[in-house]
Amino acid sequence: MQDMPAGPVANGPLVGRSEELARLVGLVGVEPSNAPKTAVLLSGDAGVGKTRLLAELRTRAQDRGWRVLVGHCLDFGDSALAYLPFSEAFGRLVTETPELAASLVEASPAVASLMPGRRLLSELDHGPGPRIGRADLFEGVGAALRELSRAAPLLLIIEDVHWADQSTRELLSFLFTRQSADFLTIVASYRSDDMHRRHPLRAAAAEWFRLPGVSRVQLQPLADADVRALVRVLHPTPLLEANVRQIVARAEGNAFFTEELVAAAGLGGRALPTDLADLLLLRLDQLDDSTRLAVRAASVAGRQVSHDLLTHVVGIGDDSLERALRAAVEHNALVAVGADGYAFRHALLAEAVYDDLLPGERVRLHAAYAEALAKHDLDGTAAELARHARLAHDLPTAIAASIQAGDEAMAVAGPDEAARHYETALALLADADTLLAAGPVDVVDLAIKASTAAAAAGQPFRAVALVKEALDGLATDAPASQRAALLAARAAVEMLSDSSVDILALTAEALQLTPQTPPSALRAQVLSAHARASLDRNRDDEAVRWATDALHLGRQLDLPDVIADAATTLARLQDRSGDSDSSRRALEQTVAEARTAGEVAAELRGLFNLGSLHYEAGRLTEALSVYESAAGRAREAGRPWAPYGIDARALAGVVAYVAGDWDHASRIIDVAGESPPAMAEAVLTSVGLSVAAGRGRHDALDLLPNLRPWWDRDGLVAIFTGGPTIDLHGDRGDPTSAIEVHDRVVSAVCRLWQVPAFEAQIRLSGLLLGQLGTAAGRSGGAERTTLASRGERLVAAVSEVLEHSRLRGRRRGPEGKAWLARVSAEHARLRWLTGSDPPDEDELVTAWLSAVAGFEAFGHVHELARSRLRLAGILRAVGRPAEAAEHLREARSVAVQLGAEPLLTELRGLGVATSGPAAAESRRSDQLTPREHEVLLLVAQGRSNSDIARHLYISAKTVSVHVSNIMAKLGAASRTEAAALARRRGLLTDPGP
Repeated sequence: MQDMPAGPVANGPLVGRSEELARLVGLVGVEPSNAPKTAVLLSGDAGVGKTRLLAELRTRAQDRGWRVLVGHCLDFGDSALAYLPFSEAFGRLVTETPELAASLVEASPAVASLMPGRRLLSELDHGPGPRIGRADLFEGVGAALRELSRAAPLLLIIEDVHWADQSTRELLSFLFTRQSADFLTIVASYRSDDMHRRHPLRAAAAEWFRLPGVSRVQLQPLADADVRALVRVLHPTPLLEANVRQIVARAEGNAFFTEELVAAAGLGGRALPTDLADLLLLRLDQLDDSTRLAVRAASVAGRQVSHDLLTHVVGIGDDSLERALRAAVEHNALVAVGADGYAFRHALLAEAVYDDLLPGERVRLHAAYAEALAKHDLDGTAAELARHARLAHDLPTAIAASIQAGDEAMAVAGPDEAARHYETALALLADADTLLAAGPVDVVDLAIKASTAAAAAGQPFRAVALVKEALDGLATDAPASQRAALLAARAAVEMLSDSSVDILALTAEALQLTPQTPPSALRAQVLSAHARASLDRNRDDEAVRWATDALHLGRQLDLPDVIADAATTLARLQDRSGDSDSSRRALEQTVAEARTAGEVAAELRGLFNLGSLHYEAGRLTEALSVYESAAGRAREAGRPWAPYGIDARALAGVVAYVAGDWDHASRIIDVAGESPPAMAEAVLTSVGLSVAAGRGRHDALDLLPNLRPWWDRDGLVAIFTGGPTIDLHGDRGDPTSAIEVHDRVVSAVCRLWQVPAFEAQIRLSGLLLGQLGTAAGRSGGAERTTLASRGERLVAAVSEVLEHSRLRGRRRGPEGKAWLARVSAEHARLRWLTGSDPPDEDELVTAWLSAVAGFEAFGHVHELARSRLRLAGILRAVGRPAEAAEHLREARSVAVQLGAEPLLTELRGLGVATSGPAAAESRRSDQLTPREHEVLLLVAQGRSNSDIARHLYISAKTVSVHVSNIMAKLGAASRTEAAALARRRGLLTDPGP
């Protein structure tokens, strides 16, 4: 007999099945307090995780001293070997404990006929054995199982009973009906999606369910959160959230589907994996020709189709179609939806069926759908018509429907869908013959629509490419108004990204192409764009002139978008001139007017600038409120990734981080369950690195491969990533990598922004100087000289920043002043530690007092604590310990509250206790989450991460994160110290190991 698997084996953490496992363990009786059932029937769709759950049950039972036998039913069609799973189970017994198997055969001779050796052809050649009656065989099997259960509790697992032969089903019925006092439980699993009306197991299962000793566990699809966790386990390196969400949506809670889709994603493909497609298509092999035709036609519609539409497309007569659909529903290929529709049981089944169609078959079916929808006799959408017409090669219909679908999508706040529809129409119109056949289509207007939609969907680079392509393809004899419109559109989207294009030249040319008379909306839009371009190039006087002209013309023509945009530009100019109060009032009025007029883009720009006004003034509470309002407004409008909406969300995360509310910052930038464009995800992820670095999460460096490519495309991503990455490398003793990150970020941003220096460079220099100083404290003489030299270059670069700002006439707010003071303090510390032109003690202390005062005025909680800590270290070193004590107390309180492990490590390096009564006052026990309490209890028992993961059914990586958080919250340097501190504080009630 063919060798068979020994049984389900646990491989990796069990995800999302803790409740089902607990119930199964209770029903089986693995826990002594539970009264076991005679049998448990475990059902669920193919791939939902039955075998993995049984593997965990098997492990739990064996760990508690149970004997476990496992048998499998196999899909042999009409050639199934009778009692196959029992032969496998007893065969394993022969292999593992032959003496015990021999004693069973001696006590119950009938069992010998099921032993694998007695069923091989080579054995049968010696002549048939004695004939065994069915009753004797059943009694013998039952007696053998009872005998096994007397020595130790016995669990018999029979998998895939939907493939069981008639004899196996009858033997199971016999065993289920024989109640026994012995500790014997049978668990049988089967696929519920295979249980069509005429399936032979259906009647047997109905009888089993009525038996008092039989319980049923139905395994439902995994929740989306659990599928997401499974994806992270299967693909430990970071995946883009859009890819994760796509996998979650396509898998529909099926563990096997998830595994296959993750594997495909790892190979860079979206197509359905061949093995998975083949498995799904097996279901169609059971259907007759008419049913297969109906299912194939339904797949062309997508996941769901109405009965009337399917009737029109299939064309086989109402009675035949109804019989076919009934068969499809009974075999669980389709399910009834609503009053008159059908959907595929799994979306992936629809994909597999569609992919299996022949090319001509697809075109014919799409044409039938397009014909039905174009007549408007049946309900359908422009998007559906566009898809079917395009795939049926009816291009004029596809173009018109795509444009209509794009307009409808924009009207209901769906810029992503709108951009796709507009781009489809543009692609089809690229062919001259198609353009001629499509009739009158304004391609320039369509290109601007597509660009606007792409920008609103958070894809500014795509938006630029679309309008640039339209400009490049514009005929030389095209009207000047068309070129002006495209130039203005390109300037508008170029200003949303870090572009090397001379935007002012674009708007200047557009301005020349638009006459002043008669007054036109195009002229007003170009004036407004030219004002913004002048503002960005620091031509403030010209910006005032053009924005004022745009405002007047916008009011004359009643153009609320132009009015709001020009007013926002003027408000920004007021702030630059030093009148921030007037600027704030003007922005608040502009936001209110834009909201009343329904101009979402202008409202978001106004809110973003208002938030920035508060932030630059150090009003963190007000800034956070406005930024969150802008992000919320973008979500309400269906444009969560639109310009200024996503920027406001990112800045809200920054403000929350600065204010010391790191958990809130993490919630703001968390994109789990969303589908952000790659650029938006990069921006938010880069903001989140600050929290990770602050807490010493060095695994955050794994995110760099996804973020580094954006450094050359988006300056904010580079800056947001640069600071925390400098700290992460420096904190783990790698100043060389910290220097490399700093230099790459500065180079990328200067190149992108076309400037010799930029303001955020001061912060990056301050952070790197701090890491150089820390490295100097543990370095030798030669290395200290190198570090000192590098520090001098950093300070020189900061001087360039100051000169650049002076030439531009820019004022420096509380944040800039704080970081400038920090640069001076860190440089003084570096000189002091390296002995390179060392400052005297008073100069050193004064510099650090200024840094502390600066961050206190700004409100940066973490950097204030870090500045206090370093000031305290210097005060101690110069013999002023009494002054250092208060700074150390404040720094320790913040470090413990934030879970800032690098600060705690620095404190411990100064000999300061980061635990005990003083720290306990700052850290209450209820700040541990319930899951952290569970992990803490097991840590105190001396369990390893893998043991804890297995006990709690989570991944070892997740356990590691929990342990790190626990140590940070308790202020412990090790697991042992964490357990000791927890007992001292009364967090543990167990006696420990």
